[in-house]
Amino acid sequence: DRYGGADYVAQIITFGKLKAKAVIRDVGRVLDIPLGEVDQIAKMIPEAIGITLEDALKQEPALNELVKNKKEIAELFEISMVLEGLTRHASTHAAGVVIGDRPLVEYLPLYKGKKGEIVTQFDMKRVEQIGLVKFDFLGLRTLTVIDNTLKIIKQAGKVGPDILNLDFSANKTYHLLSTADTSGVFQLESSGMKDLLVRLRPECFDDITALVALYRPGPMESGMIDDYVERKHGRKKVKYIVPELGDILQETYGVIVYQEQVMKIAGGLANYSMADADVLRKAMGKKNPEDMAKQRSSFMEGAVGNSIPEDKATQIFDLMEKFGGYGFNKSHSAAYAFIAFQTAYLKAHFPVEFMAALLTSEMNDSDKVSKYIDECRTHMIDILPPDINESSKGFGVFESKIRFGLAAVKNVGEAAIETIIAERENGNFPSIFDFCERVDLRKVNKRVLESLIKCGVFDSTGEYRSRLMNGVELAVNHGNRIQKKKADPQLSLFDTLTDSPDVLIEYPKFEEIDEWDKSTLLAIEKELLGFYISGHPLGAYQSLIDKYATINTLDLKEAKDKTSVKIAGIIRNIKIIKTNKRKKEQLMAFVEIEDLNSTVELVVFPELYMEVCDILMETNPVFVQGKVQLREKTVSIIADKIIPMDMAETLWT
Repeated sequence: DRYGGADYVAQIITFGKLKAKAVIRDVGRVLDIPLGEVDQIAKMIPEAIGITLEDALKQEPALNELVKNKKEIAELFEISMVLEGLTRHASTHAAGVVIGDRPLVEYLPLYKGKKGEIVTQFDMKRVEQIGLVKFDFLGLRTLTVIDNTLKIIKQAGKVGPDILNLDFSANKTYHLLSTADTSGVFQLESSGMKDLLVRLRPECFDDITALVALYRPGPMESGMIDDYVERKHGRKKVKYIVPELGDILQETYGVIVYQEQVMKIAGGLANYSMADADVLRKAMGKKNPEDMAKQRSSFMEGAVGNSIPEDKATQIFDLMEKFGGYGFNKSHSAAYAFIAFQTAYLKAHFPVEFMAALLTSEMNDSDKVSKYIDECRTHMIDILPPDINESSKGFGVFESKIRFGLAAVKNVGEAAIETIIAERENGNFPSIFDFCERVDLRKVNKRVLESLIKCGVFDSTGEYRSRLMNGVELAVNHGNRIQKKKADPQLSLFDTLTDSPDVLIEYPKFEEIDEWDKSTLLAIEKELLGFYISGHPLGAYQSLIDKYATINTLDLKEAKDKTSVKIAGIIRNIKIIKTNKRKKEQLMAFVEIEDLNSTVELVVFPELYMEVCDILMETNPVFVQGKVQLREKTVSIIADKIIPMDMAETLWT
């Protein structure tokens, strides 16, 4: 609106291409090859950026065998290789926006996106080629997390920090970073980044800025990170080819980390203008040999003219050429480092509020919620089940504990939650009968009520879940009767209840039955919330798991292919299949096990299956030893050994 509305401002189109895996899947569908078979073939294509079908056939012998031995697969590849690389569909660029000084239709054709947004018909490169300026506006979920954390801090009656003017010498924050306690911290939560944090031990904001710039494939492979760490801790001496480099590279211990440093070197040592230095920066990023030859000549001429010895000028350009291509834009890195520091500061100083905001932001991603619940337990932050009198829509904080929100309960929709929260403004619900009297039972129907009861939302009323479920019809009927009476006062003539404040309403009595056992309560909690809150079936085995397990299901996602691991879990699903091995029919199994975080599939081949089939029963807790198998974006474990969990001390000591 500020820049003229949809006539002047548009998002930029991006074109999806028929890449190796996508083209196999699309062509396979057209050729009527069974979906499962096409999926297996697509998964056999190695995970590599820009891989082609030709490369895949060279790298994966099993694919070659399929093409040679199966006529329909040979046809699939033949057609796919012709279509590979073609544009498949149009979508909207994640961040690109173009702003014109005149209506955009005077410059280029426009298109309407799936959500009705106005999009250019030219992609980002063509948009720039016709003279328009492309802006990148990147939406970050983390900004919402920061905003929600500040709101939760305020709701708790605490004084929040001035988030834009934080104390950058805050020791508590740097301690959190140096100990790699960074789950949930922007840009710093991967296992590789955590390892780097422990090695680097950041002590100032500049260290965080450098971390963001260095943790990328190029710098990691080139040895830049090792140089930076060793020099920072004084284990390696910082040397400069010429003294003039000291002023430019001092902040990064003599390592060229930022693109701006390349430009400063060119300007300071070889008299480049800023515009020419930017051309050099781009040339280094693209690594074009012809452009680099021209730049070398220009740099040498300028440096020698500035009394830099020729051999040293050559050394400097070689250094720039080697590391300049990996250079990162410092202003971008500093902006990301600032958000990283903000989140680290909030986690260090307001951990409960920060984790509640983080959980709310990831509410629809069960793996992430599971990961952050585990993080809360590590920090001794209690996670409480949803409660009818305390829960808001998302995760909230009560007395330094995190309370699940009502939105986490399956079968409970937006309208029901809004109705409950609005009515609660008039006072808490002391019982389920009071609840049914007051809320709109068309929006909070019997199915919603049952889901709320089962996961413990009414536990604070002091009644067993088993009794509430058994008497749910009683409560709903009571609520309907009271609501009808309130709507039509004449009904009170025939009602034994009274509005007189001197007479207490006597609620119906529940049948006195025992509460469900612990395993039933946990199973229902898991079914309706997706997580175990009040306990876990593996809780009794925690000391054994800590002692023998080498990995959990969350860390498994970052493990390398063929890594040997030991993992603990409860058997959830078993699929037994017949396989023909050496023309002999045998049984094998695909087994899903669940730990405190998530689930993983085990592949149990015939030899092992024969040994362990008697312990492969649902709900059995087991230890598994095996090797990680990475396929496309899925992780599984090829099991070598499976033992009952309570036999670990005997068999693995």
